[in-house]
Amino acid sequence: MGQTRKVVVATHNEGKLRELRRILDDLLADEGRRIELVSAGQLGLPDPVETGATFQENALLKAEQAARGSGLPALADDSGLVVDVMGAAPGILSARWSGRHGDDQANMDLLLNQLQDIPDDHRGGRFVCAAALVVPDVPGYAVRGRQMTRIGEMPGSIIRQPRGENGFGYDPIFVPRDQPQGSGKQQLLTTAEMTSDQKNAISHRGKALAAIMPVLISWVLGKDHIKVS
Repeated sequence: MGQTRKVVVATHNEGKLRELRRILDDLLADEGRRIELVSAGQLGLPDPVETGATFQENALLKAEQAARGSGLPALADDSGLVVDVMGAAPGILSARWSGRHGDDQANMDLLLNQLQDIPDDHRGGRFVCAAALVVPDVPGYAVRGRQMTRIGEMPGSIIRQPRGENGFGYDPIFVPRDQPQGSGKQQLLTTAEMTSDQKNAISHRGKALAAIMPVLISWVLGKDHIKVS
């Protein structure tokens, strides 16, 4: 087995970090034994200031700052909820929609209040995730000084009352259009009612990371280690 490579995951959000690790462990499979994931928090890196105008810009900004601060390849994502009737809001402001960053309950309460007069058949939207990979210009990697972004989406609709205890963010009020296979439920599940495996199989984040993972394996481990599922 070759040398283990560290990759910093640019997040301080523990819920997101757990989800990212589960997704990455599944996607990396045997290659995961050669890649050690560490969080930006573990390395004492500061929270980035998200000044981008799009999910892609913010994901790349976070990955660039983590790579620059650690000297390691960095993987970041930026994601949010896009509600059709609200002109794509909350969008990049999803995590701080109520004015308080990371206050999931306040964010959900405000969004539900804003949608209270919207009929059920007009409450469509989608979760969007941009994943970004940055490899710094330092020795030791198959590719140096490169960056890449990929996008994943999960369409669905916003319900009126939260359901479920899993996940984070807007998960309790979002019902994906594509439901997990074999759920055995007559009522459509929110992402907060799904198991981690069920959610990851259809999620925007899972799709974005699946798209960028062959690039990570190629750039960090070398082209002989590309694994495309």
